Amino acid sequence: MTDSTTGTHALQQFPEKLVVARLAPGAEVPDWAESSSLFSVTATATETSIVCAGRSVPKKVPQAGPFTAFAVEGTLDLTATGILSALLAPLADAEVPVFCVSTYDTDWVLVPVAKADAAADAWRRQGHTVAPAVPV
Repeated sequence: MTDSTTGTHALQQFPEKLVVARLAPGAEVPDWAESSSLFSVTATATETSIVCAGRSVPKKVPQAGPFTAFAVEGTLDLTATGILSALLAPLADAEVPVFCVSTYDTDWVLVPVAKADAAADAWRRQGHTVAPAVPV
């Protein structure tokens, strides 16, 4: 949920450990790419990136992680401005690296698992709320 008067947001923290894997351009989605709270395939002319559960990704596949995923609660207005800015500035100040994914409904911020508590603390200091994700 977003409070447009204060620019604060409610975030959900998801329990799975995710990775970002890099495949060749035009690669098919492999069988090991297991879905999780966030499953994303992004293809460009130079690469295919997959965000997925890390448990089955082969070690030989170039990958980064593990990451903890946080999602802005609710459905965001695609014309809204400043949402990612409000969420990423506190993390930059706390030296927490991020990987972001936006969907039609919301924004996701992935942070290294070891930095998840620091990210949540940085957001709370700015008035954002962070709570465990509610299973659907």
